[in-house]
Amino acid sequence: MFSRAALLTAQRPLTVAATRTAAAAAAPSGGAIERRQRPEHPGKTGVTGPYTFGVGLITYLCSKEIYVMEHEYYSGLSLGIMAVIAVKKLGPVIAKWADGEIDKIESEWKEGREAELKVLSDAIEAEKKEQWRADGALLLMEAKKENIALQLEAAFRERAMNVYSEVKRRLDYQVECRHVERRLSQKHMVNWITSNVLASISPQQEKETLNKCIADLSALALRVKSA
Repeated sequence: MFSRAALLTAQRPLTVAATRTAAAAAAPSGGAIERRQRPEHPGKTGVTGPYTFGVGLITYLCSKEIYVMEHEYYSGLSLGIMAVIAVKKLGPVIAKWADGEIDKIESEWKEGREAELKVLSDAIEAEKKEQWRADGALLLMEAKKENIALQLEAAFRERAMNVYSEVKRRLDYQVECRHVERRLSQKHMVNWITSNVLASISPQQEKETLNKCIADLSALALRVKSA
């Protein structure tokens, strides 16, 4: 590294040479020298002001070791320049590729999220359907209970009808038995009365009765004819 004195010594010839060069360039053809001034520095430093500022800035950077004259510094500067060039040249391509990858990953995440949402919505719909089926099962159970109640009612009525039929049959049997006994009693009584009456009638009375019946029938026939 250079010291500050060496830099100041190197600065003086550069300043003098720059001043002479500027004066020779600004000299007119008649021999008179006219000092020109830059518009941005009127009346202060003259033509050599920018050069003085540049040399002073370089001296300041070197003296404060901001600009380090060492091979690693140049290597870092070269790497920085290469990095800037790489960013300028390869940056858009890499950015485009990275944006594509990000969009791809984002689309994959979005598809996964949409698929998960679809699965969850399908699960919700399936749960609603199962709830609807559970409600239907309750209605089915109520219908089965009503069907069982109707079957019990039908069985009760059938058994009641069977009891009624059985009781009626037995009562009819008892009535028929009473009727048969009554008919037998009447027949026996009629036979007994008839036999007793026939036994009490003599043959002569039977003959007289038969003749009287014949006479009555003959008189009845004459009466019918005359009428």
